[in-house]
Amino acid sequence: MIEEAEKKKLYDAVVRYGDEEVLQKWLVENPKQVGEVSFACSRNLLHLAAMHGHENIVDVLRSHRQLARDLDSQNSTPLHIAAANGRIFAASKLLLIAPETCWWRDCHGMNPVHVAAVNGRVSILEEMFRVNSTPSMERVHRGETVLHLCIKHDRLEALQFLVDKLGELVCAKNDDGDTILHLAVRFNQPQTIRYLVEDTKIEKQARNSMGKTALQIWKESPDISNYSEIEKLLKIPSTKKISKVFPNLSDMTMVVVGLIATMAFQAAISPPGGVWQEDTTSHKAGDAVMAYTHPKLYKQFVRVNNTAFVSSIITIFLITTRQPSGRILFLLISLFAMWVSLASIALSYGASIMVVSPSAETQSQSLVPVIIIVVVVSLGIIGFIFLYSIVREWYLHRTNDPAIEKIEASTNKVLSQVSFVVRGSESAQWL
Repeated sequence: MIEEAEKKKLYDAVVRYGDEEVLQKWLVENPKQVGEVSFACSRNLLHLAAMHGHENIVDVLRSHRQLARDLDSQNSTPLHIAAANGRIFAASKLLLIAPETCWWRDCHGMNPVHVAAVNGRVSILEEMFRVNSTPSMERVHRGETVLHLCIKHDRLEALQFLVDKLGELVCAKNDDGDTILHLAVRFNQPQTIRYLVEDTKIEKQARNSMGKTALQIWKESPDISNYSEIEKLLKIPSTKKISKVFPNLSDMTMVVVGLIATMAFQAAISPPGGVWQEDTTSHKAGDAVMAYTHPKLYKQFVRVNNTAFVSSIITIFLITTRQPSGRILFLLISLFAMWVSLASIALSYGASIMVVSPSAETQSQSLVPVIIIVVVVSLGIIGFIFLYSIVREWYLHRTNDPAIEKIEASTNKVLSQVSFVVRGSESAQWL
């Protein structure tokens, strides 16, 4: 057993004075008792050295590796203590001595990365990320990420550092469906809200498990001192509203325009009616039969087929540039090129049917009504979506009725199903 007077002497040497000579002398005289020395909260000598940041004491104790793995009454390692107190030197040494303690959790379920974030210790976070960034991906109670912890403890500087390193976690939700933007609004942190909206890719319209967006939570807040400023930040800009009306330029769009380009290319090298197989006085082998049997129609066929091919290539190029969908000019050009390719390949199909059909007049008469119906229905759906979007924004801007919000959610669900069916039917048509 270690006497109280001896323990107090060690405590003063480690905590008050940072006297390494006293400590080294005691370690030489009692090499097997270093692990038995325990102070308040079951902390050992390295816990105390990490807490008070005496670099020389940490250097002396780093050869005793087991001390770095000991837990105090809060299940905290010396690395947890160094992270909480911002002791960068101690943390760097402890990461070398026992790097596995980066994963260990204290009684609150937090590893040293979480502890550093909660206390706003950016320098500690930088050192930990230099050694191993994986522990930062661990979640704590109720599925909260390290970014959620930064919001809950109002640590903006730590949040900014972590967002730069963990961009993929920005839109992560906890078990309540809250993103970090939901929490920033709920805890009334205007500076954090501004940073998230302006400098990250946070999704402002994300809904939590209660079906509420960050803007809806803000409207329920009793603090209205800077209401208009935050409301302006949380609202979707008009360009992004327009981009949400149209289908996303997704992989499905790439499949469709790729298929159209393939069809147009195939039609160019193998036109309807085939090609002449041998040379004669009136034509050469490889010439399109349609060019001689239907010369006027063939010219129109070539024009629309070329248009379909070129517009498809333009659409593919625009999508592969991965420009943000909020850029309205980019979005409109892409959608216009896609619609041109769809219309052109439809006309090319109609010309092909008229050539190969025994009764071209009958086919023409049956094809025209179908084209008219498709055009009218498509324009009607687009017009309805535009009209609904305008009326919804106008009305919701003047009311915060929960009943209206429920109607809005139901209508959005119906619209998404309609959009899915329309896009599925278009894909099926070209396939």
